[in-house]
Amino acid sequence: MLLRSFRTVELIRRISTSSRSSYLTSPSLLQRCNGVQSYLPHRVITENAFPTHISRFSYSVCVNSQNENRYTTASAPISQRRFNNRKISRRRKAGKSPPNSPASDAVELALDSVVKIFTVSTSPSYFLPWQNKSQRESMGSGFVISGRKIITNAHVVADHSFVLVRKHGSSIKHRAEVQAVGHECDLAILVVDSEVFWEGMNSLELGDIPFLQEAVAVVGYPQGGDNISVTKGVVSRVEPTQYVHGATQLMAIQIDAAINPGNSGGPAIMGNKVAGVAFQNLSGAENIGYIIPTPVIKHFINGVEECGKYIGFCSMGVSCQPMENAQLRGNFQMSSEMTGVLVSKINPLSKAHKILKKDDVILAFDGVPIANDGTVPFRNRERITFDHLVSMKKPDETALVKILREGKEHEFSITLKPLQPLVPVHQFDQLPSYYIFAGFVFVPLTQPYLHEYGEDWYNTSPRRLCERALKDLPKKAGQQLVIVSQVLMDDINTGYERLAELQVNKVNGVEVDNLRHLCQLIENCNTEKLRLDLDDERVIVLNYESAKIATSMILKRHRIASAISSDLLIEQNAATELASCSAV
Repeated sequence: MLLRSFRTVELIRRISTSSRSSYLTSPSLLQRCNGVQSYLPHRVITENAFPTHISRFSYSVCVNSQNENRYTTASAPISQRRFNNRKISRRRKAGKSPPNSPASDAVELALDSVVKIFTVSTSPSYFLPWQNKSQRESMGSGFVISGRKIITNAHVVADHSFVLVRKHGSSIKHRAEVQAVGHECDLAILVVDSEVFWEGMNSLELGDIPFLQEAVAVVGYPQGGDNISVTKGVVSRVEPTQYVHGATQLMAIQIDAAINPGNSGGPAIMGNKVAGVAFQNLSGAENIGYIIPTPVIKHFINGVEECGKYIGFCSMGVSCQPMENAQLRGNFQMSSEMTGVLVSKINPLSKAHKILKKDDVILAFDGVPIANDGTVPFRNRERITFDHLVSMKKPDETALVKILREGKEHEFSITLKPLQPLVPVHQFDQLPSYYIFAGFVFVPLTQPYLHEYGEDWYNTSPRRLCERALKDLPKKAGQQLVIVSQVLMDDINTGYERLAELQVNKVNGVEVDNLRHLCQLIENCNTEKLRLDLDDERVIVLNYESAKIATSMILKRHRIASAISSDLLIEQNAATELASCSAV
């Protein structure tokens, strides 16, 4: 009998090992998840904020590809389920009921609050910006909050063209509209007009940040089945974490509950309130998931309610270096009682650019002392980077910053606001800009463009463009790095085909500010020759009239509807109408 038990256990172990589920992901999704790293100099970060350029996090959205099986084995093996059923049956016969647990409480709350989200999305092609990639279907989770709104993840509805929601116990899917999206914080708000949908639905209340080792239950619709699922775990860590979708750092809560594809957007419930929103897991590790804490959720919701749209998270616009070395502190005349971080870069577009200076030492933020490693006190014997204090400020709100400059202490009031990097980190829910002239395809440099080089884009994309995307700061508002992405071959551009992937610096001697400016300079050219100055001292010279004629032929040959992207065309038409009105 004992031998038979050993054999049964061994059989269960083998079945469990062979029944591991694999994530359903599409190549386009992997390009977003893997390798998404961003050096964000406009945020207050220490130099070791991103130790590697390869992201270790993965989305928890379930993607259905037409060429892949929709369902995979994610539940326990049949023999294991039968074994568990015998346990439950014996317990019921003995008159015992399972004790109350966070998971059972979460189920009661979630049945009338958590919904399944079905999204149809289409991502643009950044190599061929005039067309889209193939349509993709995905599934996620969401939950109802007050005001008849549904909270979910931004990556669940990113690049959406059609969104449906279904409540628990119903077979009917209802059309949903995306009211607001915050890609940096990976949150979105959906609204449903159908009165039938709201019958019997209850809203969930947002709670506080849970303490370490507090129990939470993650509720959602992960892959492996169609019904609602509950997994429970405890809080392991609370600290700023890289958000894969927005490639930024905000506070996150690490839990040991399983967060799988399809869980995205589902609530993590503690007691009878929401402790966070499930959004990503740590690839290569077991049962390490991350949820978005309620302060980030409330900041997002309040911003949308106050301004009518997503406004972003504030930044002071400086990059800082830790001052843990005693010799470094002595060089900047810090006393033994002083602690702080050294200002290494300042964003020219920030308010701090006119107040702070390179080599200033930031000692305190809003009266909170900053340690030499860049952290501030957080709750009971916990610490967190002071960037969290900055990100929780409202736009145009001021902060009192105490600094040490040349051995003397100063206090300054600095206005905070959201800042955009020189090279955009993401371009969700919008079509890429482009301009085609004489077969040269001009586009602004973005990280999504670099992601088209594959999962290992950091190593396979053009090195110079990659370095500029990750490190360069904007010098003025509206600045873009305009590049020649490719050359559509024609007699007019023969010999120039190797000049792709180079930045355009000047048009007829005038420095290029952005793609719209380049378009204006070329369209308004009044000379016989058109000259473009590129990187590496490369030069393109074209006969302007011949190039205009060739452009129409090239567009027809490649079946391109327009030489100008829709956003530039709208701006161009608006400028023309304004000029006509002024002339009248």
